[in-house]
Amino acid sequence: MKILITGGAGFIGINAAKRFLDEGHRVIIFDNLSRRGAEYNLNWLKGQKVFEFVKGDIRDFEQVKRVFYNHKAVDVVLHLAAQVAVTTSVLNPREDFELNALGTFNLCEAVRQSQPEAILLNASTNKVYGETEDAKVVERNGRYAYANLPGGISEDWPLDFHSPYGCSKGAADQYVRDYARIYGIKTVNFRQSCIYGYRQFGIEDQGWVAWFTICAVLGREVTIYGDGKQVRDVLFIDDLIDCYLKAIEYIDKVKGKNYNIGGGPENTLSLLELIALLEGFIGKKVHYTFDKWRPGDQKVFICDIERAEKDFGWKVKTQAREGVEKLFRWVLENRGLFG
Repeated sequence: MKILITGGAGFIGINAAKRFLDEGHRVIIFDNLSRRGAEYNLNWLKGQKVFEFVKGDIRDFEQVKRVFYNHKAVDVVLHLAAQVAVTTSVLNPREDFELNALGTFNLCEAVRQSQPEAILLNASTNKVYGETEDAKVVERNGRYAYANLPGGISEDWPLDFHSPYGCSKGAADQYVRDYARIYGIKTVNFRQSCIYGYRQFGIEDQGWVAWFTICAVLGREVTIYGDGKQVRDVLFIDDLIDCYLKAIEYIDKVKGKNYNIGGGPENTLSLLELIALLEGFIGKKVHYTFDKWRPGDQKVFICDIERAEKDFGWKVKTQAREGVEKLFRWVLENRGLFG
């Protein structure tokens, strides 16, 4: 297949590109290289594989159209280009809108006008569900948990966009879904939760598993906003790419649908549990302090992933402890990148 990856020099994109290339597919990476680590990721892949790189901005419709004009017969578009932090969206909501909502609209239009037979996979987010205020939360064994949702939040949960980031990604999510209904584009939305893994340059505002891991390796202090008992389901990067490939394989069944993609109830960590894991790996204490809760920070988010398993046979293979150790080893081996 010929696969176009927008935001392909980012953490998810570069891992996906490597996997697609390993399996013999042709890859075009479209990225503006604005994120920290993007140029490193791109150079890392150039050292091993042959692919095409196009520097461009998803906000510029002419640039997006030109990619399709210059690359006929794209089979799959994996859309990862985005602004990814809630805090950044609050500080600069216009840029957040232009990157996430307008950028996705530009891509949908380019596919519709130029290559309507292509598959469009969109990396959406669990933030489309908002604060899930109706999900009752209790504290058990030093961590927060849902009182009566053992499987987690399903795709049937009402959408409730909170924060500019939630609004922009939510608008993108719904545009992608509607382009399947109205124009017949083969789209799939993946509402992703806490993806982590190799070549992730996490920051305090986004990519918390990687950020905590980097701080632990470098001996930096971590700030915990809230009490550290908040829980998320976490998913290792290799399992996410398995999901993308499975969805492509079963596209006739999954097109036009939305899927929650995360670690699910079997792969959850609280912030304090992650720190304890890292302390075990590194053999010493991780320094951390507490600060006040940040607005909109859920005490729990765990997604129900049963629909993906039922519809296209995707299952999580990497357990949380194993995945965090893989990330830890990678950061340890590449600590010079984070100095």
